[in-house]
Amino acid sequence: MSSKKTISLDAMGGDNGPSVVLGGAAKALERKPDISFILYGDEAILNAELQNFPKLQKNAIVKHCDVHIDMDEKPSKALRKGRGKSGMWLAIAAVKTGEADVCVSAGNTGALMAMSRFCLRTMAGIERPAMAALWPTLKGESVVLDVGANVGADSGQLVDFALMGSAMARALYGLDSPTVGLLNIGVEEVKGLEEVREAGQMLRNSEFEGLTYHGFVEGNDLGLGTVDVVVTEGYTGNIALKTAEGTAKQIASYLRAAMSRTIFAKIGYFFAKSAFNQLREKMDPRKVNGAVFLGLNGVVIKSHGGTDAEGFAAAVEMAYDMVANGIMQKIANDLDRFDKGKFIENENTE
Repeated sequence: MSSKKTISLDAMGGDNGPSVVLGGAAKALERKPDISFILYGDEAILNAELQNFPKLQKNAIVKHCDVHIDMDEKPSKALRKGRGKSGMWLAIAAVKTGEADVCVSAGNTGALMAMSRFCLRTMAGIERPAMAALWPTLKGESVVLDVGANVGADSGQLVDFALMGSAMARALYGLDSPTVGLLNIGVEEVKGLEEVREAGQMLRNSEFEGLTYHGFVEGNDLGLGTVDVVVTEGYTGNIALKTAEGTAKQIASYLRAAMSRTIFAKIGYFFAKSAFNQLREKMDPRKVNGAVFLGLNGVVIKSHGGTDAEGFAAAVEMAYDMVANGIMQKIANDLDRFDKGKFIENENTE
């Protein structure tokens, strides 16, 4: 892989299409100048939009495709319609062929996962890929997975998620042995679903050097940053993610209303403006936009469909960091070293 990172973009994806995708790419390029882009979409629209971003225009090539996947299309229909010819598919396929190092899309999540799995296939030893997101905490950030790729997971799949999440934390944060917790309804070992308890036993019995198993964590631990990696299945993870996003918007709305209610509140806001700006920065969901599809033979990043250019830039920069820090090799190495079968056998013979 060359020092310059090539990122393929599903340029027509998302609620706002090329204006946000190209605007975000341009912002990311300012901060990461060693990026080049391949833009898949309507050539006429993209070339016209590129006129607004001269630097991006010099660092991008446009590849025309007529087929676009709608945000509300069912994954099965999108796969039949777009396989081999849609911008989403071609952006993923560029990773498979090595033309691009990583793909980013703000398009239909289900379609993107279906196409990614079909095109890239899962890594050896991985039953299901997972979506991993960054979660702002009181201590900084944590990796949380799965946040929507799977409804339900057995103990072995939860262990897979733990391995992949710890590899991501090492790649992003430079940690030798990230702490990993399993999301549960209590920290006591007797609580929770059987699959979660079994996964905890497997991780507890391991002597794996790439992660430190903390034990069970609860919902409040997500914001506290109790562990570096929180593992759950996609149904619970997605509800937790959407709840957190909604809560952040609710608090921001309360603060705006409170600060404009009286003249004294407005004066107080004037003197505390710097503190409120810092709070707004910490609560800004755009800063942690982007979920990584882990467990595939290639890296795909899903941006929130409704984000703006700043949010899409964050997803592009996440893509850059994943490739620059060798996430694929870290996951492959971890899977080679962690023998799930051995720990299941040990548990059964106790």
